[in-house]
Amino acid sequence: MRDYFKLLKFIKPHKGTFILAVITMAFSALFDNFTLAMIIPVSDRIMTNKQILIPVKLPQFLNRFVDLLNSTPPDVLIKWVAITMIVLFMLKGLFSFFQGYLMSDIGQRVVRDIRSELYTKLQSLSLDYFTKKRGGELISRITNDVKLVENAVSYGSTDLFYQTFQVILFGILALSLNPKLAIVVVVLMPLISLPIINMGKALRKLSKRGQEKMADINSVLYETIIGARIVKAFNMEQYEIDRFNRINSDYYKVAMKSIKRLLLLGPSTEFLGCIAGIAVFVWLGKDVMAGKISFGVFGLSLGALFSLVRPFKKLSQVHSLNQQAVAASTRIHEVLETFPSVEEKPSPMELAGFKNDVVFENIWFNYDNKEILKNINLKVRRGSMLAVVGPSGVGKSTMIDLIPRFYDPKKGRLLIDGVDIKDVSLKSLRNQIGIVSQETILFNDTIRANIAYGSSQAKQADIEEAAKKAHIHDFIIHLPQGYDTIIGDRGMKLSGGERQRLAIARALLKNPPILLLDEATSQLDTTSERIVQEALNRLIEGRTVFVIAHRLSTIRHADTIVVLSEGMIVEQGTHDQLITQEGLYRKLYQMQEIQR
Repeated sequence: MRDYFKLLKFIKPHKGTFILAVITMAFSALFDNFTLAMIIPVSDRIMTNKQILIPVKLPQFLNRFVDLLNSTPPDVLIKWVAITMIVLFMLKGLFSFFQGYLMSDIGQRVVRDIRSELYTKLQSLSLDYFTKKRGGELISRITNDVKLVENAVSYGSTDLFYQTFQVILFGILALSLNPKLAIVVVVLMPLISLPIINMGKALRKLSKRGQEKMADINSVLYETIIGARIVKAFNMEQYEIDRFNRINSDYYKVAMKSIKRLLLLGPSTEFLGCIAGIAVFVWLGKDVMAGKISFGVFGLSLGALFSLVRPFKKLSQVHSLNQQAVAASTRIHEVLETFPSVEEKPSPMELAGFKNDVVFENIWFNYDNKEILKNINLKVRRGSMLAVVGPSGVGKSTMIDLIPRFYDPKKGRLLIDGVDIKDVSLKSLRNQIGIVSQETILFNDTIRANIAYGSSQAKQADIEEAAKKAHIHDFIIHLPQGYDTIIGDRGMKLSGGERQRLAIARALLKNPPILLLDEATSQLDTTSERIVQEALNRLIEGRTVFVIAHRLSTIRHADTIVVLSEGMIVEQGTHDQLITQEGLYRKLYQMQEIQR
């Protein structure tokens, strides 16, 4: 029940529209009852010209109304009934339209709000969250899971209220005509309700499994589309097809189990309603033959009882739909209720600039109980270059990722100008930092937009100047649309070297005092690498640069080189100093020289 109330919270911002929709549902259900009640005057007065006989005592105003019907000639009454039916159907149609429109509007608003809230939440989460979650799974929560919630809000909530009104009104109508029907209703409701509740529990579990299988499908799609080049290079198309078909088949099996249970509810409910209807037919039929009630009252009693079956059937489907939505809502709230591991303080300082140094003070970092960095102590002065080298997996990227607070150390502090970066706002901190990574991240947008990413106010002249420094301007201006060229998903329309130079131009345009370079020239040919390296060398002046280097020949001019091994700094110095020592740096350098 708590999970269901969490689902209803999505409607809370639109409660005004929702209340109006519920009111229109109530009127629509009321007009349904009025329409059914026309059976009495049509059957008793118009078709058979007999008196209306009701076996129970009615309120005075209803008694007067029945007397009026009994005293009105059939040829006059038929005209009034015809006019009344037209008005009732017109009003019922009008209110049905508004209830459907308003609930659909609420459903679409809820979908919009949830997707925006989920996306905003994802943007606020720290990088470690994305290392633990599959991209396809997160996409599934924004698409498939949200769609299930929309169904529950748009259709489930509509039927929940509308059919409940129907049950109440038809129940009142039936019981007011003949108290004997109370016995049937009391027996019928538990017989229908218990299977619905039990089936709902099973559907909730199946729905959760189905959503997990859909997340698996999205993950495979995401991975194979992103990795299309590798799939084809290794001739793994058939393997991926088989893998996808296997997961797709698993989803089909779960979906069919849910469908089977949903389809069983309808006939079961109808069968129980049929049994109740036959009992009433035999029971009240004797009263008609004995002249205790009129045929019209009998017909309305039977019609009201059968009309109760349809709402119960709908409510059983609503319960099933809501159980699926609750499972989806739980998965959505798992994201919404996740807290980022890297958070700002309530009133953080603003880092106005960078003047003196960056200090690593007794830094320890572990990931999933595995120690990555151990007691890192460094001071990097403004305007200098620090290169970080070492074997793969020793924590080079992690060490650099601590500077923009992609992660926080488990112990120790990282200081900029003597201020713990945990005390400053993330925005002001990251405004001081530019990043060019080995894995080039570009967006399916124009070249201009990609270079100006993070610098939205940049002028065209500044964009072109950054492109020139990155030696990509001449290539751009020879494209048909120039700087307005769309580069495709992840920049796939460009070569690896062109993508990397765009990323370098993006960092150059930002012009930050601190640069983080993760083998920034690795995708360039020899000529471009030399030219871009020269541009980077000019950019270094007056700025602090942290370089993760795999090719040691590119960092010979670094002011300081630190060598990591097993998460610890084992060597530190300039290239000339380290090359003379019998240490890891010299060994790595000599291995690369031999390979060249």
